[in-house]
Amino acid sequence: MEQYLIAMLVVPALLIGWLFIQHMGRRFARSHPELGTFKEEGAGCGKSCGCKGKQCKKKESI
Repeated sequence: MEQYLIAMLVVPALLIGWLFIQHMGRRFARSHPELGTFKEEGAGCGKSCGCKGKQCKKKESI
């Protein structure tokens, strides 16, 4: 029962912490536009696409 209560407190605390980190990242990017835009997780080019220049084309699976 004790572990359940700890988990009930830790999971929301981690979520709130992650939202706070994202907020701080957006705020930093807004106040420092010379460093580029804030890159959202899962947005733009990543490991699952082949990027050339500013184009992102998804790799074809074999």
